[in-house]
Amino acid sequence: MSSLRLHFWSITVTLIAFLVSLWINQEVFTHTSFVRGINWIFLPSGVRLLSTLLVGFDGFVGLLVGGLLMDFFYWFPHDPVRAIAGAILGSLAPYLVYRLALERYDLKASLTNLTPKRLLVLAVAYSVANPLLHHIWFALTGTTEKWFESLFSMFVGDLTGALIMLYTMKGILAFLPAQPGRARMDGMFRVRVALDSAYNNQLR
Repeated sequence: MSSLRLHFWSITVTLIAFLVSLWINQEVFTHTSFVRGINWIFLPSGVRLLSTLLVGFDGFVGLLVGGLLMDFFYWFPHDPVRAIAGAILGSLAPYLVYRLALERYDLKASLTNLTPKRLLVLAVAYSVANPLLHHIWFALTGTTEKWFESLFSMFVGDLTGALIMLYTMKGILAFLPAQPGRARMDGMFRVRVALDSAYNNQLR
């Protein structure tokens, strides 16, 4: 698989996963909405964090495209400035956490040194960064009504959504059979290992 094709599929899978998680969230947790676009449980936050950890900048691009599509055609069709800002901030927050993990934890390409404790720290970091970036922008644009309540509800929604997605995936992948003669890798990171192998094969 060529490098360009691999980037394309990384972005496309991220985009699809993000849109599907939004649809599921609206179907299952629509009653948890605080205001339009802010939920007490927000499953796409888990997709945002995982996609950037797994495929880095490709994840950011996929999330940005997905965010623009949803904001312009669903959340804020009559407010293009809000739509663009929301898509950028929602994609930037998990990418910044990914960059933090690279610096703070010397994140390996295979993510094998990302322990469950570190993953929890990153989930909390994202759940702080995303609402904080959004609400700084809200304050700068004069949208301050119920500012603290909105900030807190977005934090809770991002954290619960991220944890639900992370542990659901971990639980599902735990049922995958271990390879004979090898200790089972943390299933959450199999995708990244496969991607890295494909990239490395192209460089040889």
